[in-house]
Amino acid sequence: MGLPFRDLVTPEELPWEALAGRSIAVDAYNAVYQFLATIRQRDGQPFSDPDGRTTSHLMGVLYRTTSLLGQGVLPAWVFDGKPPDLKAGTLRDRFLVKERAETEWKEALAAGDLETARRKAAQTSRFTRSMAEETKELLTALGVPAIQAPSEGEAQAADMAAKGVVWASASEDYDSLLFHAPRLVRGLAARQPKGRAPAAQIIDRAKLLGQLGIDDDELLLIGLLVGTDFSDGVRGYGPKKSLKLVQEHLGWEGTLRKAGLDPAEVAPVAELFRHPETVPVSDVTLRPLDREAVLRILVDRHAFSAERVDAALARIRRRAPATAPVPTEVGRQTMLDSFGGEES
Repeated sequence: MGLPFRDLVTPEELPWEALAGRSIAVDAYNAVYQFLATIRQRDGQPFSDPDGRTTSHLMGVLYRTTSLLGQGVLPAWVFDGKPPDLKAGTLRDRFLVKERAETEWKEALAAGDLETARRKAAQTSRFTRSMAEETKELLTALGVPAIQAPSEGEAQAADMAAKGVVWASASEDYDSLLFHAPRLVRGLAARQPKGRAPAAQIIDRAKLLGQLGIDDDELLLIGLLVGTDFSDGVRGYGPKKSLKLVQEHLGWEGTLRKAGLDPAEVAPVAELFRHPETVPVSDVTLRPLDREAVLRILVDRHAFSAERVDAALARIRRRAPATAPVPTEVGRQTMLDSFGGEES
């Protein structure tokens, strides 16, 4: 669900090309779920190949990755590992939401209400292990880093940014700020109307803390009061009320106790954000494109349009990230013929 920090944060908008030469660690599951939710047919069905296998995620990853590379940005995709035990309640709630949405989707289809059907269908998205493995395979063929996190991909991406391995982390969730990402990029997976160039939203963590007049611990306190994927928070405490309380600067225990939270009970959640499980990553580098592997995955396996795949791959050659080696070659779903393309 992510932290509801929208009311506290004012992102800076920049065109993606302004980030040329930068590398970004992408919370892969967060982005792919957006692709699965938005890249769908009019009735809400995801795009699929002739054998009925979902391909919406592959479309999104192909078009967005090649678009970023063409603009000089290197995305390093970071995949979730085993979720923390503290996340069990959130995962259970998400499963129930999907189950309910699937029922409502079918009811809307039966009633001929395509608008409701598409909206409900977006909530039923599932990213299976086999889909994740194939997505990594595609990224490797594109020459782009695909990193397996031991646990939360968002935490791994934030850690890479905090250690200077990448310039920023990318996610739609504000939790990255609690994981100490120095810069958070939002909007990476957003679809844009044709003719309108996509823009990046950048949140600088240090600037945000300065604007709010709080420190690291107090930002975490806001998260604990509002609620995270690992804890419920305090009833009646939204972002603004939580900010007002932490701005009293009562200290860690004083703030928690005033809000009715037991410091000992929230300690495991605080520890998860302060010291998440991650793996060391020394660098991210763009490797040469393996065109034939891309074609085997997309054209041979899933019947993508060879011409459309080639057009996407051509972006990589137009402009590769300044900090990475330039790929040496580019070059080949009938389902894609009916899809206008994720990026312009």
